[in-house]
Amino acid sequence: MKFVLVIYNDPKLYDALPQTETDGMMRDCLAHADELHQDGRLIASQMLEGAESAKSVRIRNGRTKVTDGPFSEAKEVLGGFNLIEAKDIDEAVRIAAEFPWARTGCVEVRPVRDIAEVRRRVGAPAGHMTAR
Repeated sequence: MKFVLVIYNDPKLYDALPQTETDGMMRDCLAHADELHQDGRLIASQMLEGAESAKSVRIRNGRTKVTDGPFSEAKEVLGGFNLIEAKDIDEAVRIAAEFPWARTGCVEVRPVRDIAEVRRRVGAPAGHMTAR
């Protein structure tokens, strides 16, 4: 099964740590990702630029509104994601717990929906966004 590990960080907690510690956390994260990749369990991994660089797009009543930032009142901000392969959600949670970001935020574990199955259900033709 595929799972996405969505990384959220609390900037106040993260920024309160010494740079040597955050650099160590990043080295641990990259080492963990390298191990998962070598085992064939990490499919994709990306970090995001800071929330201050984001734009949010909403369409309401036919009007498009673009705002700066993620437009969220949450104290934790989206920092990146890892797409993994795991036998079940319990294994995915164990993998997520090995990433250091659970200490400065949250690692959300969510099963990935099979797009090919959704296409079949709604009668859409097969396209480039099918599950592998």
